[in-house]
Amino acid sequence: MTLTVRDFRPADAKAVADLRRLNLPYLLATPQSIAWEVSTAAAAQRLRLFVAELDGRVAGFVQAQLLHDSSVPGQASATPHVHPEWRGRGIGRALLSSAEEHLSAAGATHVFAWAADEPTAHAFAERRGYRRTRPGRFLRLALAAAALPPLPAGLPPGVRLCTGAELEADPRLLYAADAEAAADEPGDVPADAMTYEDWLLRTWEHPLVDLDLTTAVLVDGEVAAFSVAATDGLGRYSSAMTGTRRAFRGRGLARLAKTASLHRARDAGCTEAFTGNDAANAPMLAVNRSLGYRPCAEEWRYVREVAPGR
Repeated sequence: MTLTVRDFRPADAKAVADLRRLNLPYLLATPQSIAWEVSTAAAAQRLRLFVAELDGRVAGFVQAQLLHDSSVPGQASATPHVHPEWRGRGIGRALLSSAEEHLSAAGATHVFAWAADEPTAHAFAERRGYRRTRPGRFLRLALAAAALPPLPAGLPPGVRLCTGAELEADPRLLYAADAEAAADEPGDVPADAMTYEDWLLRTWEHPLVDLDLTTAVLVDGEVAAFSVAATDGLGRYSSAMTGTRRAFRGRGLARLAKTASLHRARDAGCTEAFTGNDAANAPMLAVNRSLGYRPCAEEWRYVREVAPGR
């Protein structure tokens, strides 16, 4: 069988989305979102999506990119995904080698990757010289049957709920809250250099983001907390980001935003809800547990140092 590793083509979008959903059922993907992410990638991202083709069929893929929204230079990511039927044939190794070569030439010094919490995935990463750093947890909520907390009958003076769509006149209100919350998230690489222009494209205009289900808590006209919602048109809902600005933390506002978003999602016909958290993000894990989410998968972050410009 002939294996070829090449750049993504628009005609690959459905096969890549199908494989992503097969391997990562807790993450949303559609052909439209895959093609859009490749075609609109920022120049600083240096994104390349490599596809492994085995006798004319897409057998795997890897998205290689610089983490350009971080103030730490040289950080990059690349996680290979291989169809379960064709594992053990060197496809993952070939994909990762192509990704590392590209990222090294783009100036990367560290390449981060995720591995499922299973022996074969850990062994693959370690054979490639990657070291384990921290776990991430994915949680699922059977939304159609969930006993969601009721929304409060009334809110304090100056506090109101609104949808993302209601912020279309000034998306910067949501950006300011998202940027502040993202900078404080636990992780290996700080996401503390996200520009408004990049956020507008990567979040606000992303084809999976549903502004009618995205919810913000306004306090005296300022977004104090929010929950960005994504949907795939297949009944699945995902929390793309939930957070609270520093001055408003400890008041249950993130839980309020997410609760309201979940109620809207169920009313809109969504039947499953997914979310993911760093294992060290105790406050958000507690919020999700209180809403009925339960663990469905765990992954580990790995990192390898590479020589830039090779």
